[in-house]
Amino acid sequence: MTLTQKLLPLAISVLLSAAPLMAADAPVAKEAIAAALISKVNSAVDADTARLTHIFKDLHQHPELAFTETRTAGIVSKELKALGFSVTEGIGKTGVVGVLKNGEGPTVWFRADMDSNAVRETTGLPYAAKAKQKQADGSEIDVMHACGHDAHVTWMLGLAKTMAALKSDWSGTLVVYAQPAEEVGLGAQAMVDDKLWERGFPKPDFAFGTHTAPGPVGVISSSPGVRMAGVDQLDITFNGLGGHGSTPQMTIDPVVMASQAVLAYQTIVSRNLDPQAAAVLSVGSIVTGRDNNVIPETSVLKLNLRWFTPEVRTQMLKRIDEINKGVAIAAGVSAEKMPTRVMKGNSGPLINDKLLVSRINPSLEALMGKGKVIDHFPAVMGSEDFQEAFKPLNTPYVFMLVGVAPPALFQEAQLMGRPFPYSNHNPDFFVDLAAIPIGAKVNSVAVLSIMAKQNTSKNTVN
Repeated sequence: MTLTQKLLPLAISVLLSAAPLMAADAPVAKEAIAAALISKVNSAVDADTARLTHIFKDLHQHPELAFTETRTAGIVSKELKALGFSVTEGIGKTGVVGVLKNGEGPTVWFRADMDSNAVRETTGLPYAAKAKQKQADGSEIDVMHACGHDAHVTWMLGLAKTMAALKSDWSGTLVVYAQPAEEVGLGAQAMVDDKLWERGFPKPDFAFGTHTAPGPVGVISSSPGVRMAGVDQLDITFNGLGGHGSTPQMTIDPVVMASQAVLAYQTIVSRNLDPQAAAVLSVGSIVTGRDNNVIPETSVLKLNLRWFTPEVRTQMLKRIDEINKGVAIAAGVSAEKMPTRVMKGNSGPLINDKLLVSRINPSLEALMGKGKVIDHFPAVMGSEDFQEAFKPLNTPYVFMLVGVAPPALFQEAQLMGRPFPYSNHNPDFFVDLAAIPIGAKVNSVAVLSIMAKQNTSKNTVN
């Protein structure tokens, strides 16, 4: 028994629910694209792997935070232009869109996000990110690709080159685009607000995206239905009355109010929501004060909400407002200085199109091997803004997950009772280099499942 065969049951036990691989109400699967075409994809990507690995390492060493991805965008633009794509830059500040027209047929859009995280890397990789990024206020912070967006960009560029090389095998229009600011949930909407759909680009019939997952290399997920939760980023400001730490009776302490609110927020999920309604409320940051002996004027709480239904989202926001007001009133805050709420990034749940999943999965399984494509994966509380770009057009889409952890590390974690060897957004997150060609192949085969000449007469999924 191979290592992969030993690991697969472990992977499935973690990555899957106990339900059958294909839900009872799922559509009948389509046929896979020709084996000869899959062989061409394998050959094209294998020949390109050295270039892709070089690009990936370079991107990993030079992470850029939301809306500052100018270097990354420049690389994407240069590579796409060299492949014959018509390229438009600067959409939503740093977004890049490349269009490759190849006759009649469906139009497919494929997205990669570019931004990194404010995390100090501890992987010890020879190509680890080490430089700090300077902020607008002059401060410097650590940055790293702790969520795999460097791989996403690399995989997209691999797709672009493969499709350019195989133009005789497909027909239609391929649009690949690099999106800024996914981590703050603002990038997709920024591109839409910057007239993405009013610039004359071909409108999508279908859309795809891929994301790294700390499952074992060689296993992917392409699953129908709800995949990820909706998300809100919001800031709450408590306004107090500052003063000397030795005379608290002369102040209204915003630090105390913020602390009371943080604890009270925990009752929203545990006591206000239906116990069967999944939701998460996290306070990621408290920004207040500076000196030990000074009670500050304000305290800011940075909240993150996760939810699957708009009803739950509405109830959470309502209770947050009620708790804030109650805490402030109890502290003696005047009506004109009540707490304020500022909504920042927002995305709805990500919901993969069932029919489109059934269309591409046979080809993905032909590529990866039987049992390596997980098509019944439980929804997670992680979130995305990929889908927000396509809401105005009601475009059917599929968002896939690609395993990037070394199988041996995954097995070791399983034996220790841990679901994964590491997780996204952690300083030890990394993408095994063996996953670089795999992601490019997955992207290419998913797109060819729609655009291969044997399939281009099917402009709708049926």
